[in-house]
Amino acid sequence: MTTADGTPLKVSLRRALRRQRLWAMLLVAPLLVFILVTFIVPVFNMALRGVENPQIHDIMPKTTAALGDWDGNGLPDEPVFAALVEDLKSGYKSKEIGKVATRLNYEVQGMRSAIMGSARQAARIKSGPYKDAMIDIDAVWGEPATWRVIKRESAPYTLSYLLAALDMGYDDDGSIVMQPESQRVYVPLFTRTLVMSATVTLFCILLGYPVAYLLANLPLRTSNLLMILVLLPFWTSLLVRTTTWIVLLQSQGVVNDLLVWLHLIDDEGRIQMIFNKTGTLVAMTHILLPFMILPLYSVMKTVPPSYMRAARSLGANPLVAFWRVYVPQTVNGIGAGSLLVFILSIGYFITPALVGGQSGQMISNMIAYHMQKSLNWGLAGALGVLLLALVLVLYSIYNKLIGIDKIKMG
Repeated sequence: MTTADGTPLKVSLRRALRRQRLWAMLLVAPLLVFILVTFIVPVFNMALRGVENPQIHDIMPKTTAALGDWDGNGLPDEPVFAALVEDLKSGYKSKEIGKVATRLNYEVQGMRSAIMGSARQAARIKSGPYKDAMIDIDAVWGEPATWRVIKRESAPYTLSYLLAALDMGYDDDGSIVMQPESQRVYVPLFTRTLVMSATVTLFCILLGYPVAYLLANLPLRTSNLLMILVLLPFWTSLLVRTTTWIVLLQSQGVVNDLLVWLHLIDDEGRIQMIFNKTGTLVAMTHILLPFMILPLYSVMKTVPPSYMRAARSLGANPLVAFWRVYVPQTVNGIGAGSLLVFILSIGYFITPALVGGQSGQMISNMIAYHMQKSLNWGLAGALGVLLLALVLVLYSIYNKLIGIDKIKMG
């Protein structure tokens, strides 16, 4: 079979399909570029910062090359100290040595002052022996452990940031060990983030399910009015909604005043509900509740009311009919809402920062701290990579147990 111009029909169909695919690609190309520029590239950049280690390798190239033949036992030979002096002189002149000092200070406390002090005095060293001169400047250069750290961190890529994000590190022999119990920060924060995110998700299910059921079964005029009330928080700034809870939950706030007025507590026994884990859970549940209600409502609207009437007519009481007939048909909505709320809460930052205090902080707050205050972008990138990996693992487990294809938004 051929077309009017004599072209075989199969060839003509392939051309038409090719043109359709090309037009479809052109239509979605702006969105793909936007996602690439604003999401993929920044995520890749931060992930790369979690393993990049260019400071010593680039700023102290002579020392890096000289340490290549050192076996790690005892002190390096005189040529290594000579290379160190040359690198300190050039780094101090170019004002780049501070980056090396900061990088090594992440590994060994006090190395920043040792590096900067040695760099200032290295200009006075005109000739050898360089080893004795450097040890006289600072005793840290006479410790083999210092040189082992420099050699380990002279590679262009490192695992140090990822190990630190897991509360691990290297001992003097270069073996990977866990940090002492009193110095473990990030693993407890990851655990707290998971527990709090799961708790917020559970609270949203318990509070959102009745509201969604009511919206789905009320007359249209009433349900539309209530839906406006559900969506109303989106019209208010997240910052305003969060700070409002400070007013409500503080010791001299509205909730405590009400409890005192009702004689449930006395004035001296006011409850501390803010700047702790309680405040974070309450505020996050309030902010994320609409994200649970909307998927549940959209799924519940598709459940025919006749199913419940049929169950009642077959002898089931209202509770059994609801639990055995209605709830199973809304599991997909529960899954969609839970996944949405959990993923949003696991990376939440503003609310824990404002109302969380010390016990309500999450891992995202620590990432922001290292990016904005400590300026340890490598550790921030490593924490971000681990958080992303954790979300992907949980997503895979969810897909394995329940199936992502069973999630429905209506």
